[in-house]
This record gives sequence, C-alpha cells and structure tokens, in this order.
Amino acid sequence: MAKSTSKSLVIVESPAKARTIAKFLGSGYQVEASVGHVRDLPGGAKDIPEKFKKEPWAYLGVDVENDFEPVYIVPADKKKQVTKLKQALKDADSLYLATDEDREGEAISWHLHELLKPKVPVHRLVFHEITKEAIQKALSEPRQIDNGLVRAQETRRILDRLYGYDVSQLLWKKVGPGLSAGRVQSVAVRLIVQRERERIAFHDATYWDLEAIFSTSNGDSLPAMLSTVEGRKIPSGKDFDADTGLLTNPQLLQMNEAQSTELAEKLRTEEFKVTKVEVKPFVERPRAPFTTSTLQQEANRKLGFTARRCMQAAQKLYENGYITYMRTDSTTLSNEAINAARDLVKSEYGEKFLHDTVRVYKGKVKNAQEAHEAIRPAGTPFRVPSAVQSELDRDQFRLFELIWKRTVACQMADAKKQRIGVSIEGGDCKFTASGTSILFEGFLRAYVEGSDDPEAELADKERLLPAVNENDALSPQTIDPKSHTTQPPARYSEASLTRMLEEKGIGRPSTYASIIDTIQKRDYVYKKGSALVPSWTAFSVIRLMETHFDALVDYDFTAQMEDFLDTISREEAESLEYLKNFYFGDESAEPQKLCNKDAIGLKNRLASKIEEIDPRLTAKFSLGFPEEGENREEVFVRVGKYGPFLEQGERKAPILDGMAPDEMDLEKAMELFESASREDEPLGTHPESGKPIYMKAGRFGPYIQLGEKDDEEKRNQSIPKSIPAEDVDFDMACKLLSLPRNLGNYPDNNEPIMAHDGRYGPYVKCEKETRSLPAGMSPLEVTFDEAVALLKQPKTRGRAAPKEPIKVFEKKSPVTDQEIKVLEGRYGPYATDGETNASVPRGTDAKELTFEAALDLLAERAAKGPSKKKKKKKKAVKKKATKKKAAKKKTTKKAVKKKAATKATKKKGIIKKSS
Repeated sequence: MAKSTSKSLVIVESPAKARTIAKFLGSGYQVEASVGHVRDLPGGAKDIPEKFKKEPWAYLGVDVENDFEPVYIVPADKKKQVTKLKQALKDADSLYLATDEDREGEAISWHLHELLKPKVPVHRLVFHEITKEAIQKALSEPRQIDNGLVRAQETRRILDRLYGYDVSQLLWKKVGPGLSAGRVQSVAVRLIVQRERERIAFHDATYWDLEAIFSTSNGDSLPAMLSTVEGRKIPSGKDFDADTGLLTNPQLLQMNEAQSTELAEKLRTEEFKVTKVEVKPFVERPRAPFTTSTLQQEANRKLGFTARRCMQAAQKLYENGYITYMRTDSTTLSNEAINAARDLVKSEYGEKFLHDTVRVYKGKVKNAQEAHEAIRPAGTPFRVPSAVQSELDRDQFRLFELIWKRTVACQMADAKKQRIGVSIEGGDCKFTASGTSILFEGFLRAYVEGSDDPEAELADKERLLPAVNENDALSPQTIDPKSHTTQPPARYSEASLTRMLEEKGIGRPSTYASIIDTIQKRDYVYKKGSALVPSWTAFSVIRLMETHFDALVDYDFTAQMEDFLDTISREEAESLEYLKNFYFGDESAEPQKLCNKDAIGLKNRLASKIEEIDPRLTAKFSLGFPEEGENREEVFVRVGKYGPFLEQGERKAPILDGMAPDEMDLEKAMELFESASREDEPLGTHPESGKPIYMKAGRFGPYIQLGEKDDEEKRNQSIPKSIPAEDVDFDMACKLLSLPRNLGNYPDNNEPIMAHDGRYGPYVKCEKETRSLPAGMSPLEVTFDEAVALLKQPKTRGRAAPKEPIKVFEKKSPVTDQEIKVLEGRYGPYATDGETNASVPRGTDAKELTFEAALDLLAERAAKGPSKKKKKKKKAVKKKATKKKAAKKKTTKKAVKKKAATKATKKKGIIKKSS
C-alpha cells in the first residue's frame, strides 16, 4: 500500500485563524488549532498529579521548595485536541508553530513543543497580520522559540499564582467567601476605591455669576459671561478646595444669589462697549495609530463597547485577516502601511489633506515582548470599509471602520483653527466671550476623537462669534444670574480606568478586559451607567491590603514588577532570585520588617498576619457622631456575611443594594435607623395565627414579616414591585400573607390552581404548569377564570413553544452538512449546526452575525469538546453505575462462592457414601 504524501503541520491558536491561514497555504500544509493554551498550572490540589498530592505546596501547583518549579498539566477539556495534534504530527515532515508573537503566544509554542516532543524539524513562525504576503514572508524567515519571552510569561504566571492563591485564601477567612486577589486586579480595585474616597471627602461649593447676551450694531447676538466686578475676579470650579469647599484665594469674589440678582438688575441699564478683540491661531495634530489600550478607550467612548466586547471584535478581525495583531503597545507603522495610508488620503480626501511629510509616532514603551506595529487595517493597499461591510457583523464593522479612519488620519494634515476672545466692559464689570473657528479641517475631515460622525462633530467644535471691533457699542438683551456647584471627581469608566492603569504601567492592556470583568464578578465593583462604583466589600478588602500588605497594592511596586518581567523577556535578568525574595523574603528578618518592597516575603507575612488581622476592624467604617437626638454613639458601616449594614451600639439597619458608598453619610444613616426603628412596631396581629405583622426593610427592598425575629416559624413575604411600600397597611399586609392563594381546582385534572408572587414576578401554577401574569395583573386580584384562561394558553418560552430562528444561513455546514441557524435560547442567542451549539458573544447583535463568524463560533466550541458540567454529570452517573455494578459483582461473587462451597460439600458427602 502506498504511503500518503507527508505535509508540514502548522499550529495556530484558534480554528478561525487556522481556516484563514489555510487559504494562503497550498496542499502541502495541514493547519490545526491548539484552541489556546494546551498546558497550564493545575486549578488546585484536586488536579495535581498523584505523586505531588501530599506535598504542602500542592494547592499552588508550584514547587516553591525546589526553585519554584511549575507543575504543568493538560486540562481535561484540552486532552481531545492534544490527541488530535499528536496524530497529525505523525504524518508531518516538519512542524511550524505559528502562535501569536507576544509572551502568551510564545509560551503556547513552547508548551506545544514540550508536549508533542516532535522528531521532525521545528520552526517558529511570526507575523503581524494574516495576509498571504505576511504568511509567505514568515515561512521564508522562520526563527527559534524565544526563551526570554517564555521565561517572562512563566514568571508572570507563577507570580500571579502565588499572589492570587495565598492572598485570596486570607480574604476568604477574614472578609468573606468567593473573594479573590491579584497582582493587577487588586490595584485596579484600589484605584476605584481611592476615587470613591475622594468623592466621600469632597465638599461642594456654590457660586454665582451672570450670563449675558449683547446686541451688536448689526443686530447680531453675542453671548458672554461675567469675569470681574470692580477688578475682582469671579471664581471657577478649580478655585475651590475639594476637601473643604472653601475658596483657595480669598481675593476672588464669591457671590450668592441675592448679590448676583442685585448686580444683574443694576447692569441692565448700563452702557457697554467692546474693549478688546484677540485672535490666536493654533493647530491640532492627529493622534497616533491605535495601541491595545487606546483602541479600548476609544471604542468605549465612541462606540459604547466594554473592553471585553472591543477585544472580542478585534480578535475576530485579526483572525480573519482584516486588521493587524491587536495586542500591542507600539504606535509605529511599517513603511508599507504608511504608504498605503498616504495613498488613501489622496484618493479619498484629496492632495491638500495629505501631510507634507511622513508622520512618525514614537511610543514610551521600551519592552521587547509586544508586537512592533500599531493596530491598523491588514494588507496593502488597505481595503475601504464599504468594501468589507457585507463580510462583517455590526460590531466588527464599526471597529474596523474606527481603526481604518484612525490609521488614515494619522498621515493627514494638521487642522488649522483660531481662538477669538472678546472683552466687554460697562458698569465697573467685565464680561468675556470666546469662540473657536476652523480655518482648515485637515485630519478632522476623516476622524474626530470621541465622535462617530466627523461632519456633525466639526460643527459642534466651532463656536462662531459675530464680527465686532474695539470700541463697538453693545446693548444688553438679557443679563441673568447663573448658579454653579462644584462637582466631585468623576468615577472611573472602563476607558478612564484603562488609561490610568496604562499611565501607571500596571499590567498589560491586553489583560484589562478580563481584569474589569473579574472585579465585577467578585462584586468588588458594579456599574452605574458607565461609571464603575466600588462596593463596601471592596472598601473592606482594600483597607486590609493597605494596612497589612501595602506593597501588594502599591502602584509603583506593581509597575516595577511589570518592568522586571520585561527585563526577563529581553534576557537581561533571571527570575529565580526575584521569586525567592517575593515569596520567602529574608527569613531571618522579623515579620514586621518584611514589608521591604524589594523582598516582600509573602509567605512569612501571611503567616504572621493571620492572627493579627481583626476582620471586625477592617470591615468597619465610621460615619461620625450624631449632633442631635438621644443616642450620640458613633455610627458605623459594617460589612457582614450577608452584605453591608449600619451599626450604632445595639441599633442596626440594612443598606439597600445599589446605594453607592459616597451616598452614605450621617444624615442618610440616621434616616435608615429611624426607618428601621419603625419596623419594631407591628402593623397589627394576624387574625388567624395571632402573630404580629411587621413591615421590614431588607437589602433587596421592603417585605412583610409574620412573627417575631426569633420565632422559628416566622414567615417573610416580599412586596410585589407593582405595590408602593407606603401603600402597604395592615389589611394589605394580611392579603400579601395569604399568598400563595388557592383559586380553585382546574377543571381538567381537579388539581388546585395557586397564585404566587415569585422572584421573577407574579404567576399562577397548577401542578407543574406555570404561567406568568400579564403586566398590571396582581396575584391578589387574579380570578379563577383568568387563571384557567392563562393555563390553557401554550407556553411562550421553553420547548413547548419553539421560537422562530433569528437567522438561517443559505450555505450548509461543511462539517455536518446541515443548516446553520441562530436561535434564541434560555441564556441568550446561539448558533447551531445540528450537532454543536455555540453561544453568540454578549454584545454581538445576533441578527448581524455572518456565516463565517458562526462557523468560527461552532469550530471553537466543537474543539473544546463537551462542557465540563455535562462531563461531570456523566462521570457522576458512571461512578454511580460502577459502584452499583461493583456491589452487584460482589454479591454475585459471594453467591457463587457459597454455591461452590455447597456443591463441594455435597460432592464430598457423595464420595464418602460411595466409599
């Protein structure tokens, strides 16, 4: 039998990337995906190999007693893919490792090499974009695996494991279960908490000025603001101390409402004239092409994307060959890209919009582990957005257009503008008017930062003033008092947090999306609009860290750790000594001296602090002492097992979910205590049980309690959202406690119909059948006939009433040869090819999903194998069956043995008898 022709095996990370690269390679190559990392540290002691299970460091997966040797395992969901890769390698005559060119990508290549143990030549392929030219060039210039990048990634992984696992366990004991700590996430939480502290400490100030509209001799209107009165300047917001609310310069004139009203009345009869007209030309230059961080920030501001949504769309664009690699700190462009951008400026906007020389942008990043080009459209010449719109889903297209415009704009001419300032005087007062006009749009014709519509934004950026000259007489149309209140510093949004982390050199922009996700999942932070608001749990954790482990959340120290990883990637430093100092420190030193940031001694510090840390203190925040009332004891916010609450001596009151820390002050606390004290007075006594009925305020809103709090049979009943709490009196409380109501027996099966108020709203139920009540229908008022009519209707969700597909593609699946559909599932939209189901990423419009994007989702899901949950269930069933089988086998074996013994005894008796 003839042997099949050998092929070169090319391994990339994702199926989508594999499919794109396969288009550019001939039949002599087989392209497969690793689907991310194929090896990693074990998830915990349960995943550690048997021979290490008894080691004290087993839970870490890092042998801290033997030069921090990591224990690598193949995760269960990757074993199928690894087997597939090993099989493919058997028929290959060479191996090309074509993973991404950053530290993570280099580490994946190294792990593949270690795991597959190839006996054929191995080459490392690196490319910045997935185009035919880039792939062919990479094939002609392969290199070896970069050990510096691999060691840097491994050191980061070990540092994160030591920090994350050990500090997280301390937080579980001292703050609460389910919390976590991390090298970057803890610092990110500290930044958000620090900003909330500034808001809490902030004292606002109110000041008044005058807003006027003057008429020129031509009848034009000229708006202006009061700037000085009798030579004294009117303050602005920056002139007030944020901590006291007082003026920083007492020479400034802070008017109140009465003073401003009196002054306005006086000035309405005064004569005014223009005393100065000043024109200052200036230029505005385009911003550099996108890096990972600036792309996330601009996508958040301009498109409303979260960091994760931005990176998901960028990943797809890169894998399918539309943009260059999207994890980069560099702002430079290749000569080919610069020429392509300049050609587009000429063809799309005209010669006059092209900058006369090539613009070169230099970033501040010195590390060698990231890609060396900014994010830009892939290939040359660049494809225009209109040419690819039909190939991309909505998110991908909008992001591609953003990258395209920014890249082209960076080679365009400066925008030329001028500022116009006009001074107007009269009645010992001075008003000023300012305007901006655009003389030449330049790069703004293509790209305006923070705007999706350059044309509209250009109009907004201009503030034109009527033509006036010095000594021109003006008459006041209106002069009105205007109030201003200083505002606290704004909370971080995803964009501003990303910018701050990058400015401080903390972490890598490519990780910010997952960091922001993590701190929200851990309930350290929640969103209010686009603002990131810290929880009281975050306050408690950060206070503990700052008090006892200050270096771990120190901004400079964390940034220095990142710099050290860069030196490892450049092979300028070794990691072992650093890891020893970080984890063990100087073991001869006293515990309190181990706070040296160069030798933190994490293990010893944790051991010394475990008894010292008092969770009652770290989770206790003072609001001050009441000045009025009988009880003058100090008021605290406490973070308890079931959430935050207020405490004043023996008094306690819950804090409602969603109340930001800066909204909680002494006045608000006393209101909540007053509200809680009213809860101690019953609404009345329940006519049937004889127990008192109370109206209570809980974390999730008001509710009715039947019985005293120490009554083992007490019962709570939530108040439906449709009923205002102030409308609940004794009669209403009794009605609510009657839930669930028995409406009568269903005619078809003679079973009772019950009306309930549940977690997801009111509903009726008969046996296993349930139907939600329509809006406006109360479980207290629904009638028997209405309930029967609802139960006779088919279910509007679930298998009983399948929904129409969101989308059905014309082409069939190349894998299953079945239709590919996008359906609405219980947990959101998903794509299916009849065998595999893949969720549509959050934030992606399911209707805009393209055929290629659906294939990518299905291929990635299929490559991962069955979900862990299903596997676990199957394993449990299998284990149960095996146990049952073993028991049966044991019983059978015992019965067989007994039968054999009986038979032998009988046989012995027969032999004896015959003899």
